[in-house]
Order: sequence, then C-alpha cells, then structure tokens
Amino acid sequence: MKARSVRWIVFCGLLFGLGFGVVSWASPQAPAAGTVPVSTVVSVETKYGKEVPEIQRQDVRAFLSGKRVSVTDWVPLRGDKAGLELYILIDESVDQDVALQFDDLRHFMNAQPPTTSLGVGYMRNGTVEIAQNLTTDHALAGKALRLTPGAGMGMGSPYLSLSDLAKRWPESPNRHAVLMISSGIDPWQSGFNPPYLDAAVERAQRAGIQVYAIYASGIGHYAHSMYRVNWGQNNLAQLAEETGGEAHVQGLQTAVSFSPYLDQIADRLTHQYRVTVAANPGKSANYQAIRLQTEVPGAELITEDRIYVPAAK
Repeated sequence: MKARSVRWIVFCGLLFGLGFGVVSWASPQAPAAGTVPVSTVVSVETKYGKEVPEIQRQDVRAFLSGKRVSVTDWVPLRGDKAGLELYILIDESVDQDVALQFDDLRHFMNAQPPTTSLGVGYMRNGTVEIAQNLTTDHALAGKALRLTPGAGMGMGSPYLSLSDLAKRWPESPNRHAVLMISSGIDPWQSGFNPPYLDAAVERAQRAGIQVYAIYASGIGHYAHSMYRVNWGQNNLAQLAEETGGEAHVQGLQTAVSFSPYLDQIADRLTHQYRVTVAANPGKSANYQAIRLQTEVPGAELITEDRIYVPAAK
C-alpha cells in the first residue's frame, strides 16, 4: 500500500512538471524592470531531413549566463529584413592551388540574393587589403579574386587580420558575416592558445560578425608541421563556433571542391532570424554566455556563444 502511494505521488509530480513545462513554453515571461534589449543573429538547422522547420517567438527559450531571460523579439531575416554584408577573406599564406576553387566561389557569390553586399579582402601581415569594397554587383566582386602570392608571402596571424577588418567595418542594421579561407595557422602561436584568437572572437562578437571558415592548406615549413596544421584547424573551428558560424575541414589538404561547403553556408544564410532578449546589465559592459532552446521537432538553433551587453544606465 505504501509503495503504491509513493508511485502515485511520483506520477502526479511528473504530470505537474510536464504541465508546468507546457505553460512555461507557451507563456514567456515579460521583461523585468531594469533590463536592456540585446540582439543577435540565429541560424536554424534541421537535425534530420532537408526541410528546415519554421520557428516562432513562442517556440524559443533563451538563457544568459545560465538564467532564463525573456525573448522580446524574433524576426525572420527575409524580405526587407534580409540585408547581409558578406566579406570573402583569403589568407595570402595559403597555397596558390586555392585558385582552383575560384569558380566555385564565383558561383556562390553570383547566387547570392540582391539584398547581399559582397566584399573581397586579402589577409596579409595581420591586416586586410580590401580588393573590393562591399557591393551588390556580385559579378564585380567575383572579379576581385586573384592568385595568392605564394612563396611564404603574407605570413601573419589571420586573427589579427580579422580584428583589423572588424575595427573598420561600419555599423549598419544588416547582418555581418565573413567567409575566411585560411589554414588557421598563427605563426606567433607557441602553445595551445593562439595569442590573437580570443581578441578576434571578442571583436567579431562586438561587431555582430558571424565567421564561416574553409580550411585551405598553407605553404612553407608550418604547413608541413602536423601539430601546427591541427592547431590551425582547431583555431578555425573555435572561431566559427564562438561567433555563430561554422568551419569546414576535409583532411589535411585543401578540399577538391568548395561547392558542398558553400552550399551549406548559403543554406544557413537563408534560414536566419534576429532574436532580441532582455538582458540584466552590470555596472560595466560585459559579455554574457547565451544559450537558446526550442521544442520544435528536428530544429536546432545556432548562434554565437556570448553576447555583448552594455552597462546599466
């Protein structure tokens, strides 16, 4: 009799918990007093199949620094909200064979919608040489692709170059994204932590830049060092993951074709939303860990791992 009572209590508790969970999803809390709105771009992916589910605001839960916060806005980045500024950055320290992928890149660039502005830059010695400023003339941007110098030219931290671009990128209501083609190798790296990667991630997060990366093999001694190649690939993965993008790597060499990766990136860019949440600011501006959840079957929400929160006024 006593055991039956215990089972009944547990069963009722589970029902109550499930019922509370349904109410929690369907009835998001109103923003608390003193909070500030902060926004970021979210990509929706499907865990299985090809059809990406449609997500509504009430389907999303958000957490900042582990605490539940209110989702105050959820805007599909389509139509008049689809503006995107995308820079193609090519590391000048990669092998000249990367030029074999230029047809794939131009196809990707020409296939972008009219709402996308494209720019092309070359990473050299910790800076970016802009070969083509942002333009909606996608064919013109494609013409800016050129051979890398090779022979060890341009060796410098690709993460310093990204920071350089982020500092010079004007603010706008459009999405900001970078497609970085690089080995990810930082010649100044002497251990597991590259000296300029964290700063590049922080600048990209502050500027709202999602970084997508495709690995291309480098040249010179470092390109033949197994542990440096592994570090480089890990660095690209970390950079992309923490900014809400994705890194693509195929073994230790440049992929035979970039098309599969570019198709995935193009698909990701067409299924994005801008989410706004109510953050609790501190005395000074800071970055807070962000996590998003949804109960929509088969859907996965991808975004940066931290979001910039301004100081309390």
